[in-house]
Amino acid sequence: MTSTERFLAAAGAHSAHNYHPLPVVVATAEGAWVTDVAGRRYLDLLAGYSALNFGHGNRRLLDAARAQLERVTLTSRAFHHDRFGDFCTRLAELCGMELVLPMNTGAEAVETAVKTARKWGYQVKGVPDGRARIIVADGNFHGRTTTLVSFSTDPEARAGFGPYTPGFDVVPYGDAAALEAALDADTVAVLLEPIQGEAGVRVPPPGYLARVRELTRGRNVLFIADEIQSGLGRTGRTFACEHEGVVPDVYVLGKALGGGVVPVSAVVSSREVLGVLAPDEHGSTFGGNPLACAVALEVVAMLRTGEFQQRAAELGAHMHGELARLAAGGAVAAVRGRGLWAGVDIDPSHGTGREQSERLMARGVLVKDTHGSTLRLAPPLVIGEEDLDWGLDQLRDVLGA
Repeated sequence: MTSTERFLAAAGAHSAHNYHPLPVVVATAEGAWVTDVAGRRYLDLLAGYSALNFGHGNRRLLDAARAQLERVTLTSRAFHHDRFGDFCTRLAELCGMELVLPMNTGAEAVETAVKTARKWGYQVKGVPDGRARIIVADGNFHGRTTTLVSFSTDPEARAGFGPYTPGFDVVPYGDAAALEAALDADTVAVLLEPIQGEAGVRVPPPGYLARVRELTRGRNVLFIADEIQSGLGRTGRTFACEHEGVVPDVYVLGKALGGGVVPVSAVVSSREVLGVLAPDEHGSTFGGNPLACAVALEVVAMLRTGEFQQRAAELGAHMHGELARLAAGGAVAAVRGRGLWAGVDIDPSHGTGREQSERLMARGVLVKDTHGSTLRLAPPLVIGEEDLDWGLDQLRDVLGA
């Protein structure tokens, strides 16, 4: 057996088959490139679903992590530590908010936002106990806990995991009229991805987010923006909501907040909203740990320069221009996205998204398919234009365009 085959066999024999990865075994990585166990290099155009916005092995982030590893890594929230206050302060400032509640994974952060919205609804809005409702959109992906899959419209994510958590109303994504019709006296929040990543990088119609903000403000309902994938520079702005001049009541953040080094997530909001939580009502042993705070503090510092947002905007415009030419040639049925983020629908005559991903892997490019015929492109924001063009050339070649 080759080294790759040995690693794949071990994984297949002793891990639960909850993923269907491409058959590449990464051993090292730097910037936008990874190297497998056989020494072959690949251009990473997925970036850990946006967790690696700053690239693999970013020196600033690794230095921050190393320095903290020598000091203290975990105290639990039973005690204070010297990185926690700075992290909460700097992240709140970046978001233009007041309070931060740190967690670890994106799903934990969304669960935290759901619990907070319900508590706010009962304590502040005055909804009768047990009747709080949250509006979500079809095609959503907010995580895979039992509560979050309860309002998923993806059969693969949802089927077989009931009974499902009640209290959610699903409306069509991008349809402000349907959302308005679903609002009632028991609605405490609208939870949306400003751009739906897992659904194929679906961008809502112009004016949609602004209308959601108007409706929620007028009906005393929280607008919760799940910016776990779309936030922190990916779309050319710090937050995708900024493209419509919208500030939600609650940001849900994750992925890139940990820089691809450690899992870090957070709910960021006002004192009125997060202030409803009292000690022992919600928490996490590792949430806000010193190592996570040290890395995330460096992430926030990097974002404050605006450099990465600008790179995403400029390289994203270039990438979308190249993809538009592919679409004009007929090999690509549709292209969606914003910044360095795109969903590319492949014409079925050219094969499935999985088949195209495997063909690209054979040419040294890593992407991931979703929903049958869609490829997701999310290059690290540090990618060079020459490397990006090379990767797009490989896509053009496998499609015969």
